Amino acid sequence: MMHVEHGFGPVWDGSSQVLILGTMPSTKSREAGFYYMFPRNRFWPVLAALLHTPVPRPDPATRRRYALDHRIALWDVLAECDIQGTSDSSIVNPVPNDIGLIIRSAPIRHVFTTGRKAGELYRRLCLPLLDRSGLTVPMTCLPSTSTANAAKHLDDLILDYRPIVDALNQQGQ
Repeated sequence: MMHVEHGFGPVWDGSSQVLILGTMPSTKSREAGFYYMFPRNRFWPVLAALLHTPVPRPDPATRRRYALDHRIALWDVLAECDIQGTSDSSIVNPVPNDIGLIIRSAPIRHVFTTGRKAGELYRRLCLPLLDRSGLTVPMTCLPSTSTANAAKHLDDLILDYRPIVDALNQQGQ
């Protein structure tokens, strides 16, 4: 078990309309200083399929621009925690990020979490803080794109992640 701090900040701007939250960056993501950087994680291929674009090159600057160009904000539920390797199920002593920072500053229509643990921690740690601040945004928990969720095929993940595109295509709010 080791204590891990997030290590890099959120990706968002004033045009971001959906916020996608993981639990905590993997070791590879922390090394790269960006989200979903483990080569076999299917997050970027899923987004590319949904958005009908090529998968963005695996460098932080390209992926940052890709997310922002598609009005997607990225962050993680946790700012720090104790964790064994990159196993979400081992997380103890979680400390949430201030998700309200983005929700107050961008026209976020929907929050999506990637994986059961991210959804659970969001509901338990972030939602009460948002509620106390009067911030109400719908949230959907999506399946993990991690290789740990290998039973979920890429085509199934693409279907599961379709609500992201639906939220981006909403008119007004």
